[in-house]
Amino acid sequence: MNGFTVYKKKSVHVTLLICSSLFFLTGCWDRTEVNDLALIMASGIDKGKKNKIELSVQVFIPSPSQGGQQNGMSSGTSSGQTLVRSAEGETIADAMARLQEELTRKIFWGQSEVLLIGEKLAKKGLNDTVDFWVQHPEPRIRADVFVAKGKAKQILESKPVLERDIAQQLREMVKSQIGVKVTMKDLAEMLSSESNAAVLPWVEELPLKYLGSKKNKIPYVNRVAVFKGDKMVGRLNDKATRGILWPRNEMKTGVITISLKNKPGYITLNLIRSRNELVPSITNGKWRMLIKTDADLEVIQNTTKVNLFNPEMIKEAEQRAKQEIEGRERLAFSKAQKKLNADIFRFAESFQREYPKVWKTKKNKWTEIFPEVDVSFKTNLTIERTGLATGKKNRGETK
Repeated sequence: MNGFTVYKKKSVHVTLLICSSLFFLTGCWDRTEVNDLALIMASGIDKGKKNKIELSVQVFIPSPSQGGQQNGMSSGTSSGQTLVRSAEGETIADAMARLQEELTRKIFWGQSEVLLIGEKLAKKGLNDTVDFWVQHPEPRIRADVFVAKGKAKQILESKPVLERDIAQQLREMVKSQIGVKVTMKDLAEMLSSESNAAVLPWVEELPLKYLGSKKNKIPYVNRVAVFKGDKMVGRLNDKATRGILWPRNEMKTGVITISLKNKPGYITLNLIRSRNELVPSITNGKWRMLIKTDADLEVIQNTTKVNLFNPEMIKEAEQRAKQEIEGRERLAFSKAQKKLNADIFRFAESFQREYPKVWKTKKNKWTEIFPEVDVSFKTNLTIERTGLATGKKNRGETK
């Protein structure tokens, strides 16, 4: 047998092997095209009629070049490239099933990065919502969670000016890291922690007086909603919200404006970095918490006549900034600790780590202990960069 004959037989065998393997290839017979999906950009959950749950979703509508508008989706509220649809059910899962019946495309949750919870439902309790969102395989547990003033559906129907849709606008707001950013994963961890308390960003519509001639609904993040257990018990204003970020070690960016005694004008400082630590102690039955803060700042504007190259002036500016930060923290503590009795600062975890045996015997009395915890502050600030250092006019003045 010559070499050509052997080569020919091997080629036939290889060809037969390849052809037979084709029978076992699945191909793409069960694939789902994008044009067959209803892409959810944001969702909202409200307390419906007769104690039902109302689920609202913001659906992305492809432009004609992307496959044309979906049949059966002409009703609802349209906003540019999105459409809001709602359905009620006995549970969230039931409402989701009913919503699917109204849509001609399969609901796809992979793009949904925002969940809004209506005010009434937040006050009733979030346990069922959190359990469903964490256990269901489709909704994203890393979606940003907000509490909406009034109904979540109303916020979804609003029309942002700068961003494409409400989901993108809310995400960009919390990305700024000026306020609180909480994902569903974060919320579940807070509600299952020893503190058993949580905070969520509060969303409401911009007052009409700020809208000018156009009266479009524009939502914005303002304040935080405070939860004790899974129920919303109150809110903190903007200044107090900044105060809770420091002890929670979540203050990443921020601007502080101060004035010096008997010095006209203001100095505005930008936060470069901050490091925060909770130091718990129990002495003679007295529970105490020391809030240690180290922060570095830079001067971004000085409208005073003060020369910040002068060490005494820098020291005075640092002292005023320290007072401003601690004032915000005390404001937050006075409301959350004394009025709401909600441990949104995670004190419980700190005491548990430091005093595990004591905590084991006292954890059931934490709601009685927390309001009596003595809180103190130790804040170290350094102004690293002063820019030109001197304010307007009289640039050579040192005092």
